[in-house]
Amino acid sequence: MADSKLLVPELKDAETMGAETSRFEELLLQASKELQQAQTSRPESTQIQPQPGFCIKTNSAEGKVFINICHSPSIPPPADLTEDELLQMLEEDQAGFRIPMSLGEPHAELDAKGQGCTAYDVAVNSDFFRRMQNSDFLRELVITIAREGLEDKYGLQLNPEWRILKNRPFLGSISQQNIRSQQRPRIQELGNLYTPNSPRPEARPEKPHLSLWLEAPDLLLAEIDLPKLDGALGLSLEVGENRLVMGGPQQLYHLDTYIPLRVNCDESKAAFHQKRKQLMVAMPLLSVTS
Repeated sequence: MADSKLLVPELKDAETMGAETSRFEELLLQASKELQQAQTSRPESTQIQPQPGFCIKTNSAEGKVFINICHSPSIPPPADLTEDELLQMLEEDQAGFRIPMSLGEPHAELDAKGQGCTAYDVAVNSDFFRRMQNSDFLRELVITIAREGLEDKYGLQLNPEWRILKNRPFLGSISQQNIRSQQRPRIQELGNLYTPNSPRPEARPEKPHLSLWLEAPDLLLAEIDLPKLDGALGLSLEVGENRLVMGGPQQLYHLDTYIPLRVNCDESKAAFHQKRKQLMVAMPLLSVTS
């Protein structure tokens, strides 16, 4: 993996550390504390005013639905892939490509005929929006991801058929949106590194559930659920600029996922939360110009 870095080398060597296990625990605890301290000075949210782009029309069982595709420079751009690279990724069934976007709350509006309808504002990065304007493929991809995101967030069932409104960049009014920039620290303590009741290996490694979110414009956090583990013993972790690879002890887990943003792998840190049975990875982001 290009530009990859093993975050905590002791993860692979923990079984042979013996007296060094306390040092290993201190290392993870330090990573957790540094992450929390880095968040204390950040505001809980940042308010943005998305700019209009274009509007699509569709419907649900409740009636007409309009989605205003907007943009803001405050939203991070996705990974800078060519269309060929992205097509190859999708053909290989790699579901790791993500387009950061802010999904606004539903608001009641009137359509051109004066009939009631529901509108949603979805914002993406401004530079990416301009690139999307010149690509039918990217535009349809963004619309598909936006529709799926709204369905998941609000429990909707949108008609797969849609069309872009001509000469109408938005419907109704575009409200300000709050981008979450701080979340209550999730790693509060580290548990024991080893328990005698280690689970037995399975025939094939399990792909654990991964959650990714922007803690701040320059910090990406990952939570990996590892319910079969009681500690970090035997875990391996590598982070590259746009890839995360994790291996579990006794081949219990394996995760290899694409990260949609450029990560500063040298400054990334990881810690295992024993009570939650989760691995937390804090990944500072590289600036667009770096």
